Amino acid sequence: MSHTLAPFLMPDGYAPPRLTALLNERSLVEEAGRAVVRRGAGVVRRSRGEGAGEPVLLVPGFLAGDWSLVGLADRLRREGFRTYRSTIHANVGCTLNAAAIVEARLESIVERRGGRVQIVGHSLGGMIARGLVVRRPDLVSGVVTMGSPMKAPAAHHPLLTGGVRLLTRLSDAGLPGMMSTDCVSGRCAHLSFYESRELLRPGVAMTNIYSRRDGIVDWRACIDRQGTAVEVRASHIGMAFDPRVGDRVVAGLLGNRAQVEAAMSTGLGQTA
Repeated sequence: MSHTLAPFLMPDGYAPPRLTALLNERSLVEEAGRAVVRRGAGVVRRSRGEGAGEPVLLVPGFLAGDWSLVGLADRLRREGFRTYRSTIHANVGCTLNAAAIVEARLESIVERRGGRVQIVGHSLGGMIARGLVVRRPDLVSGVVTMGSPMKAPAAHHPLLTGGVRLLTRLSDAGLPGMMSTDCVSGRCAHLSFYESRELLRPGVAMTNIYSRRDGIVDWRACIDRQGTAVEVRASHIGMAFDPRVGDRVVAGLLGNRAQVEAAMSTGLGQTA
């Protein structure tokens, strides 16, 4: 059985980062240290409550879980947002199944809060969010992606490709909960990829955070023509906890909200 990623996951114009690009990820040590120093020195800006209690769901990247976004969640809460976990402990399974988990989580939050939710997704988490904002605009008002190669999911470092292939082999061997061959070359891959390329509905907004120093994915694939592109100087992994990226996430959430409110005020943002 083939474990090769489907060709449509790497459209023309994109390419995996070079082997040496992984060296860019060394900066994650500095980025993690920056987060510790800022928190320890009390440098974190005093909240003005701009989040206004708006619900935000955080979705982790490939191989990661909710634990990877704990620091970002804490930052968003200090800014006045109400954060929620995806309940994904390790993002190693079928993408469609992960999307179903997040969708059910969104339904629960909307039922409790009575309003739509914004999603912040790192890497694969952002790709999942991009598909959900198309499928369920009744649940999602905005998305902030961080290093999410939506335009070319296969444009990632060979080391990551090896991890994907290992998971599919484990799935073939009968280990449950692992990403299967169908997720990288079959129906699951096709549905996930093309759903994330559909146009956003009126009344939703998106911000795409990317870094030219990304050592894991092709940064060009992280920019959606319907989103607001925001460049940061960070490693791919470090985006999840670098406080400077956190600043951009906060600004992205506020910017998304402003776009949605403007659309709603003109009658262009009806999602029904």
